[in-house]
Amino acid sequence: MKLISSRDNPLFKELKQLAASAQARRKAGRSLLDGVHLAQAWLQQAQGAAPLICIVAESAEVNAEVVSVMDACRSLSGCQCIVLPDALYQSISQVENGVGLTLVVDTPQPQMPTQLSGASVLLDGLQDPGNLGSILRSAAASGIRQVFCSPGTVAAWSPKVLRAGMGAHFMLDIFENADLFMLCADAAVPVLATSSYATRSIYQADLQGEVVWLFGHEGQGVAPELMDAATTQVVIPHAGAMESLNVAAAAAVCFFEAMRQRQAAIIAAESAQ
Repeated sequence: MKLISSRDNPLFKELKQLAASAQARRKAGRSLLDGVHLAQAWLQQAQGAAPLICIVAESAEVNAEVVSVMDACRSLSGCQCIVLPDALYQSISQVENGVGLTLVVDTPQPQMPTQLSGASVLLDGLQDPGNLGSILRSAAASGIRQVFCSPGTVAAWSPKVLRAGMGAHFMLDIFENADLFMLCADAAVPVLATSSYATRSIYQADLQGEVVWLFGHEGQGVAPELMDAATTQVVIPHAGAMESLNVAAAAAVCFFEAMRQRQAAIIAAESAQ
């Protein structure tokens, strides 16, 4: 493990810039995974792709989980492992009272499909990092594998979204700056948008097959032209005076209702045999 103790070290300056600037991360095509959980998730899900850099705070060198990640990184060709004094480490970490471990990785760049043909999510102008991270977690947990984000949607690989996603990023193909209107127009499967003005309940919709879900901005919702491009609009019934659900909660309801219907169909088919 190489110890870097000077703030003037070129690598430290590069890491500090990556930590501070979304533009720098986009330009370099790199993301920072802060914490043991994200590091472990990357190593488990990235199919052998080595992190570029493993950064450890000096005080974390005695942490058993950190040592395990360090050992795994050192066994991978192409991963540089460095130790920073705690004061320097804190200047690149955005986690208060974190464990003292960060990986620098190449941001995955999956190939954009020509047509939507499987279970997917389209996100139009979502702004809150916590909402996006929560939607990614629910999508991954319910069997969805593709997420498409419009221009103007919060950066999917930002540190806050990564922390909220809790490793879901590495189980999904995430496409940013996607043309959602063209994807809707060419989709080979139904596109469903939630709307409080819809007359059809989500529980009345047939969700046993593959569907694409469309969700919009927390305040403004889905853009009108995109809403018109959806195959079907559905509403999530709820009691009380609340006008609507939080977008992340609404997405979870939709994803798991579709999963429930698929599993119910499988059970019914097995029972009929």
